[in-house]
Amino acid sequence: MTNAAALPGQPRGGAIGGPATARAHCVLAPNPSAMTLDGTNTWIVAEPDSDLAVVIDPGPLHEGHLATIVATVEQAGRRVGLTLLTHGHADHAEGASRFAQLTGTRVRALDPALRLGDEGLAGGDVVTTGGLELRVVPTPGHTSDSLSFHLPADGVVLTGDTVLGRGTTMVAHPDGRLGEYLDSLRRLRSLTVDDGVHTVLPGHGPVLADARGAIEYYLAHRASRLAQVETAIENGYRTAPEVVAHVYADVDRSLWPAAELSVRAQLEYLGERDLI
Repeated sequence: MTNAAALPGQPRGGAIGGPATARAHCVLAPNPSAMTLDGTNTWIVAEPDSDLAVVIDPGPLHEGHLATIVATVEQAGRRVGLTLLTHGHADHAEGASRFAQLTGTRVRALDPALRLGDEGLAGGDVVTTGGLELRVVPTPGHTSDSLSFHLPADGVVLTGDTVLGRGTTMVAHPDGRLGEYLDSLRRLRSLTVDDGVHTVLPGHGPVLADARGAIEYYLAHRASRLAQVETAIENGYRTAPEVVAHVYADVDRSLWPAAELSVRAQLEYLGERDLI
């Protein structure tokens, strides 16, 4: 058995759903897959003495899951005051409109197409629903509209798909761009160095107890993959599928389509810098 403490970020053992910090509770969506891991983590965050909660990423359009989120909030003596989205992928955002109907809340997101209400989200915004302080951190790269949320009171950052609780994420080319993704990882790393962030609450997978370790691993992994892609090109592998078959030979083939998106982003990144 692998020791979780030896894995990048020290993934927390046990069930993924349930209380994670004093202010954050996870409701796991029933949509497990190779891409979503155990399923989508819907996060309920609230001040301990508040009657209002913020829900981050209601997840897929699954009536049972949406009802469970509402019930979990109500069992804590609260009501949903606001819904936020980390990005627009369906496993995070498809249920948002229906959830807004169920709760009578606004939906705030970076992408105007995902918003319900007049207010969007942008880097530097601070959400203060129910006395909660959530700082909006721009983290594009996985997608162009990806955001993370810094919860200073608990020393955590909610990362959506930018950092996962297990494995690594893809850069969803052409919308996602590798240069932006690397900048986003460095931005998250600065939160661990300068702003007291010690824990990652990811969009999929377990809580990571060593935020800095997880992000350092992501940066090292990306550097390693870039070097492998460069070498593959030098050895005559020209197309993205050829590079995937060579560089990702040890990865489950069901994940190759996602790997190909990341490879295309890497090839674009290397080409822009005249490295290939």
